[in-house]
Amino acid sequence: MGLFDEMKDKATELIQGNSDKVDDAVEKAGDLLDEKTGGQFSDKVDMAQEKAKEIADGLDQAN
Repeated sequence: MGLFDEMKDKATELIQGNSDKVDDAVEKAGDLLDEKTGGQFSDKVDMAQEKAKEIADGLDQAN
């Protein structure tokens, strides 16, 4: 098993049952980034937040 497989497995373990907490953390991180950049990249930050939430939800439901 490669390094990335191990990282994915560990992330999946951490996310299982906690996707709501991950979603909250992603939201807070995006808000902080928006604040620090003056909202200059808010559309890109919003897209990244949604994608990260989708991935977390997918990993949570995968197992």
